[in-house]
Amino acid sequence: MMRLNLSTQIPTLLDCGDDPGDMSAEQAHSAMQLHLDCTVDMCRVRRRARATLVDSGRCVLDNRALQ
Repeated sequence: MMRLNLSTQIPTLLDCGDDPGDMSAEQAHSAMQLHLDCTVDMCRVRRRARATLVDSGRCVLDNRALQ
């Protein structure tokens, strides 16, 4: 069983409409798992998490995601 480490940002990670602000790569990974069914177009948390992971080099987007 995987344990999510959301201790510092639980309130801001729950609502798709709230921008959670800066997050660590670990928090971004947890946010991506928490918002697995969301799209980056509709969910500000997932959008911020994806940007964090891309900026840190932990995620490389396919060319289709860049269009």
